[in-house]
Amino acid sequence: MAQRETQRETKSSDDMDVSESAAKFDRIRKAHQSEVAEDYVELIADLIDENGEARTVDLAARFGVTSPTVNAIVQRLVREDLVETKPYRSIFLTEKGMALAEASRQRHKIVRDFLVSIGVPEAIAEEDAEGVEHHVSPETLDIFARITGAQKA
Repeated sequence: MAQRETQRETKSSDDMDVSESAAKFDRIRKAHQSEVAEDYVELIADLIDENGEARTVDLAARFGVTSPTVNAIVQRLVREDLVETKPYRSIFLTEKGMALAEASRQRHKIVRDFLVSIGVPEAIAEEDAEGVEHHVSPETLDIFARITGAQKA
């Protein structure tokens, strides 16, 4: 009887490990899916701030990809109601796209500032933050913000 209870406990523990593992990888997959959208809306917002407009050719140059690649991603962003496009015109952020761009900028700044605060050189922190910002949990981001004194939006 004791052996059966031990087997049940082990199975229950194994099931929990499998469940936790699946949840972790599901969170990572979702972060990867949103990463491109976040990068694009953030850069579109930056280009609008810098140049008054965001064009496909500028996005392609900044990301180091082809215009057809940008067009495919922009069409996905249109379907997700993050951007609007019109023939022969620039790319515009929707309200939803502007909110995502601002949240991405804020997350990036918090991660970058935290990395700098622990001694990472600013140029490296800027580059590293670009990847970490998409995968950091809200709990970890809150701790980073507290450490650096950042105000979350």
